[in-house]
This record gives sequence, structure tokens and C-alpha cells, in this order.
Amino acid sequence: MPTALLSVYDKRGIAELAEGLHELGWRLVSSGGTARAIGEAGVPVTDVAELTGFPAILGHRVVTLHPLVHGGILADPDDPDHQRDLEEHGIEPISLVVAGLYPFHVDPGVELIDIGGPAMVRAAAKNYAHVGVLLDPSDYEPVLEELRSGGRLSAGTRRRLARRAFEVTAAYDAEIVEWLNRSDADEPTETPPKELLPAHLRLDLERAQDLRYGENPHQVAARYRLRGTSGWWDKAVQHGGKALSYLNLFDTEAAWRLVHRFDRPACVIVKHANPCGVAMVDDVNGITTAYERAHACDPISAFGGIVALNREVTEELARSLALIFTEVVVAPGYDEAALEVLTAKANLRVLTAPSPGTPVLDVRPVDGGLLVQQPDPVAVDRSAWWVVTSREPTAEQWEDLEFAWPVCAAVSSNAIVLARDLQAVGVGAGQQNRVDSARIAIDRAGDRAVGGACASDAFFPFRDGLDAVAAAGVTAVIQPGGSVRDAEVIEAADEHGITMVFTGERHFRH
Repeated sequence: MPTALLSVYDKRGIAELAEGLHELGWRLVSSGGTARAIGEAGVPVTDVAELTGFPAILGHRVVTLHPLVHGGILADPDDPDHQRDLEEHGIEPISLVVAGLYPFHVDPGVELIDIGGPAMVRAAAKNYAHVGVLLDPSDYEPVLEELRSGGRLSAGTRRRLARRAFEVTAAYDAEIVEWLNRSDADEPTETPPKELLPAHLRLDLERAQDLRYGENPHQVAARYRLRGTSGWWDKAVQHGGKALSYLNLFDTEAAWRLVHRFDRPACVIVKHANPCGVAMVDDVNGITTAYERAHACDPISAFGGIVALNREVTEELARSLALIFTEVVVAPGYDEAALEVLTAKANLRVLTAPSPGTPVLDVRPVDGGLLVQQPDPVAVDRSAWWVVTSREPTAEQWEDLEFAWPVCAAVSSNAIVLARDLQAVGVGAGQQNRVDSARIAIDRAGDRAVGGACASDAFFPFRDGLDAVAAAGVTAVIQPGGSVRDAEVIEAADEHGITMVFTGERHFRH
């Protein structure tokens, strides 16, 4: 008679599994709540304490940690030495372990650090040549069916279940490490800057969403999430359009994060990870105006772009949107008529989404590992900035400078953003020198740059970039400062009658 050991936190399906195993002639061993659930279903079950002759102790911290349990799980029936040990110590082999770990991520703390569960799971998974290990209730019925049809689990099934078991225990340990890392961060001690990142980084990811394809159609792609967490993508609802691709997610993430930097009605249009249109309006009902002004920044680039809005989409706005080919529109909501208009566009992906969270780490692959950094927080804090020119910004210029700064931080370096009246009018992105970025932004803006503001993600290394935006009619500049030629650039600004603000903080984005 084969023996199964059942000890689970989540009791879903456990009584049905126990009943099925009993009908197949298995002996069932269990303890605590699992044993009660099985017994209440009318299925015979042996308590672990009866098997080991030792009761649960230390407030249930020690239950299955016993040689009669682990010897039964780890025994190799093909090894004569193992068989002698089993006979000498009266150990019965265990052929199936059904376990479920304490849900540590639900309420992290010492008492939810499972010891006996992971020990049983790892023991069974190690001995997968002879023992099956079940952790997911969705596997109960398929395993029963295989036992009914073949009398035993196939080698392939045992190996698959073992692989899953080690995935689960690795993830469980990673959750505990992360909790301890967070606890360390909460300690009121001086932390060296390098220690803000852990010495060992454990990323446990689960596939959350299959994507239409990668950056190109021949590439397979998926979205993964950190196990035990969820982000705004997990709560987003797609109302219409084709399946999302890798670039749809990548660009929509950029647009959604940027539009949430603004507290007034705003629209962001992103193309190839860079904003090509951004606008904010004072009118609480002006979301349509925000879209129209954002689109006017660079209508050519906006074709096939991502549109993000931080207010509910109205029918009026939906009809404006429907006139332009757009890949994705994302907003906190839509009125009924707007949703009807937009979902009528077969190729438009329409998303409702909650606000984005704050990323913990910024991670990129390199050969043999990862580059890891803290995410870049972009602060708009006038009190931390200083005016370096003889001319002070006007109230209107301050508004445009505060608007242009976070937009510029979202643009690939080298980045120059020209803005006027809370509207981006020219964006220069991803150039190898700042003057070329300025020229691109100026070309996009045309006459709209006159009287506007310029944001630069890093300092002007020479005065030529500032001379270029001044010639285009810009009257206010915001930049980090920090160049050895700052004095030369400040002098140039004074010559042009421009006001210039230093932030003291660079925002490169590659």
C-alpha cells in the first residue's frame, strides 16, 4: 500500500484528492488542519504524531521534522543500504508528498516562515526518481487521473513536479530575503550609498502575459512579474484591439508614467519610448484640449503612437482620437459613448488602467548578468533650484520650466525639450551631441518656440547649444548646471536676456 503525506495551508481540493487516493488504495498521513479536513470528509487518515510517536511541539513549529518522515521521503528503493536502514528503523517509504507553504507574502513575519513544509518539498523533489510532490491544487486532478490510468506517476510527471517544487521554494526564500532587506532599510542607521542595493539580488519572476511578439515579429515575448507582487498592468483592462506586443507595453509604460507626473488634465503621446507630444491644461474639463495640443507638437511622429491621458475620455475626445492612427490609448476611464467610438477601431488597443506604482529597481541585461540602479526620481521642487542669471523667471516662465523639466527627464539623452504655455512644442531626443538635439527640437517647434522655455537633461558643455535655442526665441532655460564652462553659458544667457535656472540634478536616460 503506497503512502501519501498531505500537509497544506490552502485546503482547496484537498478532501477530494484524499478521497481519490483512498479509493486507489493509498494510505494517507496528515496532521493539524489538513488531517481535520480529510477526516471531516469521511476519509481515513493517520496523524503524523501516530506515525512518528512524537506530538507537534513548539506551537506547531515542529511537526514533520522527524526521521520517520524524511527517511520515508528520501529513501531510494533501489539502494540496498537504504533498504537496510528502512528495515532497521521501521521507516515506511512515502511515495507522494502534497504540501502547501505558509503564505509568507500575505503577512510577512517570523511565524509565517515555513520550515517543515519547504523541508518536505525539497526532500520529495530531490528524490523525484521515486517520489511525486504536489504543491498546486490545479495539479490534483491530473495526478489522480494518471494514477487511475497507469497506477503510478510517470518519470516525466515526477520531474515536472520536482522542477515546480524547487521553483516554489526558491521563490519562498527570495520573499523572506526581500522582507529582511526591507527590514534592514527601516533601521535608523547610517547606510553607505553602495549598500542601498543588496549584495545579492534574487529576482523571482513568473510569466504573467504572453505578448503578440517582441520588438520584431520574429521574436517571442512575454511580460513577467515579480512573484507575490502585482503592478498596474495586472489590473489594466483591454476593451478592444489586437493583442499587445512588446513595444506596445514598453511605450505605454513610458507614456502612462509620464502623464501621471501632472496633477492637471494632461496628455502624453509616446513614439519609440520617447514623448513626441505633451500638454497640460488648467481647465478641469479640458482633456480634449490637452490631447489636441499634445498632438500638435509633432503630428508626423504621433502617427502610430501611444496616447496616455490622466482623465476620463469623453465622446468628444474619442472622436478626435479616432481620426488618427494610434496603437494604444490608455486612460483611467471612458464614458460609454467614448468606449463605443474607440472600440469600433479594430486595430486600436483601448486600455483602462489604475495609476502606476513606484518601481523598486531599474534593471537591464549585460553579458553574464544585469546592470542595476535605483530608479530615477524626478523632483519638481522650485525651492531646491536656483536662478543663475540676472533676469528672474516670470510666473508664466516658472510654470513652463516646471512643466518642461519632467518631460525632458522622460526623453532619451541627449534631450532638449522646448515648451510654451504648458505644451511641448519641440522635442530633440537621443542625439550624440546636445546641439543636434537642440536643432531637432527647434525644427519641430518653429515659431512656437518664441517666448517659450527650454529644458536640457544635462548641462550645456559649451554655449553653442544655448545660443541655438536663444536664436529660436526661447526666453527661459532650465538645466542641471555643473559644467566647467557654466560661467560661459551663464554669460551667454545674460547676453541674450534669457533667464536660466539650475536644478543641480542631471536626468540622463539611455
